[in-house]
Amino acid sequence: MRNKGPAFIPSKQLARDFPPTRRYLIGVSGGRDSVALLHSLVDLGYTKLIVCHLDHQLRGRSAKADAKFAEKLAANYDLDFEHGSTNVRALAAKKKMSIEAAGRDARYKFFAKIAKRRRCREIFLAHHADDLVETFLINLFRGTGSTGLAGMREITTRRIDDVDLTIVRPLLGVWRTKIDQYLHEHRHKFREDISNLDLAPLRNRIRHRIIPYLEKTLGRNIRHSIWRTAMIAAEEEAWVESITTDVGPKDVDLVVEKLRVLPVALQRRAILKWLREQNITGVGYESIERVRSLLDPASRIAKINLPQDRHARRRAKKIFIE
Repeated sequence: MRNKGPAFIPSKQLARDFPPTRRYLIGVSGGRDSVALLHSLVDLGYTKLIVCHLDHQLRGRSAKADAKFAEKLAANYDLDFEHGSTNVRALAAKKKMSIEAAGRDARYKFFAKIAKRRRCREIFLAHHADDLVETFLINLFRGTGSTGLAGMREITTRRIDDVDLTIVRPLLGVWRTKIDQYLHEHRHKFREDISNLDLAPLRNRIRHRIIPYLEKTLGRNIRHSIWRTAMIAAEEEAWVESITTDVGPKDVDLVVEKLRVLPVALQRRAILKWLREQNITGVGYESIERVRSLLDPASRIAKINLPQDRHARRRAKKIFIE
């Protein structure tokens, strides 16, 4: 017999926006967060989920065990299962990006592929409050501005190739301690990922070193303050987007004359949006300003460097990626 669902998910609001009777994708790695999300949604009556699992080819036998675990979990609830595999390390080397960024890109491409084939454009992901705090700090250090500080949102749409994928994060207001408590109380099993203890990725250093150091130095829990700031930034960002829908590129290329007449703040916003649509990751203040420098009519520079060994070039009054 199933319980009525964990109290930490806003079930009424979720059911109103995403009725349980419809079909949805759900990303399940096998780790504690995605496992908690899957059990929670099933308990709330979401019985038409399609479990999506991507093998990053980074963990050898452990990765295969993760896939089998996720598949068995789906079978236990009589849910459909989709499995994919991508050599993330090779992808990162090819595109000259971090393993984390390459893994994220690979996952979203995999989700988009399944969404298109299954004709299901909405996916539940298990990002939680601690993830939001960490993302806020990462973007703060990169200097991405207010758009970056908004970080993750509870509901957002991301265009991947030719697919508009709606991403839903029901746990964004839930802390990791609550997830652990839920799993313990309901005795749900999950897979441990030892790579989360690796301090090489920036996110892990922020999680295990920087945040604890700041809390020890300041003598208080800063997570809640950062979370509130990120949520406020996300709400303000959504409002700004709603009143500036006509700002930014409508085509693949940026039109120099149209962008040049905009205020600096809107130039940066349009450029950031454009770079993301061109799948340029790791974008920060310097990248945006380099692109903005191409708007200067007195500048002789017509080509600038971007992350992943890519470039933006100005020619015939347009800026394009090469």
